[in-house]
Amino acid sequence: MAVTIPLKEFAERRRRLMDRMAPDSIAILPAAPERVRNRDVLHPFRQDSDFQYLTGFGEPEAVLALIPGREHGEAVLFCKERNPEKELWDGFLAGPEGAIERFGLDDAFPIADIDDILPGMIEGRSRVYYPLGKDPAFDTRVMDWLKVIRSKVRSGAHPPGELVALEHLLHDMRLYKSASEIKVMAKAGQISAEAHCRAMKRARLGGYEYSLEAELIHTFMEHGARSTAYPSIVGSGANGCILHYIENSAPLKEGDLVLIDAGCELECYASDITRTFPVSGKFSPEQKALYEVVLAAQHAAIEAIRPDNHWNQPHEAALKVLTQGLIDLGLLSGTLDDALASEAYKPFFMHRTGHWLGMDVHDVGDYRVGDAWRVLEPGMVLTVEPGLYVAPDNTSVDPRWRGIGIRIEDDVVVTKDGCRNLTEGVPKTVAEIEALMAD
Repeated sequence: MAVTIPLKEFAERRRRLMDRMAPDSIAILPAAPERVRNRDVLHPFRQDSDFQYLTGFGEPEAVLALIPGREHGEAVLFCKERNPEKELWDGFLAGPEGAIERFGLDDAFPIADIDDILPGMIEGRSRVYYPLGKDPAFDTRVMDWLKVIRSKVRSGAHPPGELVALEHLLHDMRLYKSASEIKVMAKAGQISAEAHCRAMKRARLGGYEYSLEAELIHTFMEHGARSTAYPSIVGSGANGCILHYIENSAPLKEGDLVLIDAGCELECYASDITRTFPVSGKFSPEQKALYEVVLAAQHAAIEAIRPDNHWNQPHEAALKVLTQGLIDLGLLSGTLDDALASEAYKPFFMHRTGHWLGMDVHDVGDYRVGDAWRVLEPGMVLTVEPGLYVAPDNTSVDPRWRGIGIRIEDDVVVTKDGCRNLTEGVPKTVAEIEALMAD
């Protein structure tokens, strides 16, 4: 699939990162390693998000070095050389020449030569930025390169004095999505919305949870999204009360709800949608009552997403609606203020209302700046996913409520005057869901 992020945008990202780096420093970032699935079979390769963000280069066994002020090019890539015989088995490689021509890097070398070349690039730099502690094997390689430089101190070599986590600079950049990134994420949301609609229609035919999972994957791939953004959750009945349920093997039973939390990944950008619907196509009175509370909570949270509001305001808005709804339905007693203060809602709603979304489904970026919640700004993308879960063994409530799990989730981007829902293409009102399933 063609990459729709313009080549110049990757160069701009590298430039902005280098502008944030200390004088006379170097940043070093490895590609994701290949992972063995079993024996000589590998897991499908997925590039490291930070590496992809800065290069768009989708191969393993590569290292990016950013060296501000380097005379022969500041963005340097070490990668595998072309080998026609190996490419016959494993596919096309860009090679150092292709890294420059096709990906806009300033300079490139064979990865086999990195131990001979990179220490000389590090030498004389005061600070090294790299992903400290992320990969023990790469930590060892960085230490080995520094040892090489330190061994030459008597000959006048100048080893770096500091090692600094690269994420401190890079992840704050990734929090703000460009117009190109939002376009890709909107497309991923559109594909995932279609997949959820397809699964809703398929549920009326019965089968198993994995039957609906298959419909999701079929739709993702049919539209060019070759993988899920995370393991899909298809929980019917009481399984919908298990937050990270991924067994997806139970039969679909008449009268049960199905909670599907699933999204595709497109060009390394995630989508994340949750919908809850009845297998029969019709909500029971209890299911409908709880569903309407969750939907109202989601509306309240989305209304709180706008510039200058802080990160926690959508959660606070949803929490008030959920808690009042539980009181109104008799699942909690007392006043709203008392229930919020005592966290009486926790047995029914035990997670946050959202998270950052981007190249990782739980994307990078701080939620607090100092002691204060982060202020929302245009370009930030977050999920909005309130829920209510009445455990099947919760004896504090009437049996008619037990085993009902509901979550509704959409992907929302902050705009200059409010927000925009990227995943509104899948119905979520009771009337809309019942109409779709009856079609």
